Amino acid sequence: MLAVRAPAPAEYRRRTPEREPLYQALAGHLETFLAQHRAQEQPLPRHIEQELRAYLECGILAYGFVRLRCTACGGSRLIAFSCKRRGFCPSCLGRRMADIAAHLVDHVLPHAPVRQWVLSLPYELRYRLAWDRALLGAVLAVFLRLVAGWYRAQARRQGHPAGRTGAVTFVQRFGSSLNLNPHLHVLMPDGVWVSGPDTVPTFVAAHPPTEGDIQHLVERTAQRLVRLLQRRGLLDQDRTDPLAQDQPLLAALTAAAVQGTVATGPRAGQRLRRRLADPADGQRTAPLCYAARGFSLHAATRVPAHDRTRLEHLCRYVLRPPLAAARLRWLDPDTLSLTLKTPWADGTTHLLLSPHELLEKLAALVPPPRQHLIRYHGVLAPHAADRGQIVPAPADPAATPSAAPTELARPWRQSWACLLARVFRQDLTLCPACGGPMRLIAAPTDPDP
Repeated sequence: MLAVRAPAPAEYRRRTPEREPLYQALAGHLETFLAQHRAQEQPLPRHIEQELRAYLECGILAYGFVRLRCTACGGSRLIAFSCKRRGFCPSCLGRRMADIAAHLVDHVLPHAPVRQWVLSLPYELRYRLAWDRALLGAVLAVFLRLVAGWYRAQARRQGHPAGRTGAVTFVQRFGSSLNLNPHLHVLMPDGVWVSGPDTVPTFVAAHPPTEGDIQHLVERTAQRLVRLLQRRGLLDQDRTDPLAQDQPLLAALTAAAVQGTVATGPRAGQRLRRRLADPADGQRTAPLCYAARGFSLHAATRVPAHDRTRLEHLCRYVLRPPLAAARLRWLDPDTLSLTLKTPWADGTTHLLLSPHELLEKLAALVPPPRQHLIRYHGVLAPHAADRGQIVPAPADPAATPSAAPTELARPWRQSWACLLARVFRQDLTLCPACGGPMRLIAAPTDPDP
């Protein structure tokens, strides 16, 4: 019998963004895009322009790098600096995705079953939520009160009148077509904590929700949010738009990104061009999913308490970047093709974008400054009284992987080498030639490789 040989570990290769269509589109058209809007006296907000410019320096050796050198054979590798932005950069958001997912699984989410609650919002509300931090917080508070109330009601039926819940909310601002689609992903332990005689919190699992439960929750969510909008006067057609008054260009880009149209240029006001395929057979709506008044609630994803690997994958999914570099390619010098993650009902499989249209969509996806996209609630909040008895205990410092070459400013952050080892099974601290340890060179800009 032939022995099955284990696959060799993947070799690390430095990212080359200058070869990717996304980088090429920005490098070739960003200055023209910015100059056109300055000439019309409608410049982009400063934080968006900084985000676009920073991406052009991400992963480029000319803007700085560090060098790792093997202590055994003298071999070395170069690692370029990153932009560390949070708008659309696939590399930096990928690193943030892996880092925060590891932190949530190791230090925040308790060893209990976790259910994902996804609330999608009507088109009329998405434009406002894209930049109104106060309204986003109010919408989230209404939804969490209803879901937490459902969990407490479940616990009361089981004889536990004082149950407490917690949640981690991820605000996603994008859809698969680079459209602006603010919606909420809430990871909530599928049950409540109750205090026993010794005051130690005990987890009580909830019964699975029924189709009627989801229908009732989404209907009540829609009713309460409509009343919230009415109280704030946001349904008044004559109400002035503060974003349009202060930043008219950003308001136009935001509205077009929500509607899937072009904001400026020769095709302003038109829908994005599409490529169609033969329509596929219709699919049944997923279970535990219901819609009312433009609001949609999905709660079918549940991770068991013991499956921490699947939980980390779920965290990475809700933290993913808006754009994967592999989905974008050039069709000709003036047209890019964006592959949709799943075909649309009308058979659309790709969107066709000019570089100018791509820049519009990217600009609209950049979040406003000081808008938190991850929020902690209930017993998982940082200052909850009994949080230390519920969340996982801190890891033993003696068991920390040796791949962390430096002490990080935030103790829970993992080094880049640790993340590569965790996600891709690549140990960057070992030389690919001889397997010896590699160390950081003190002079990272030394021209001698």
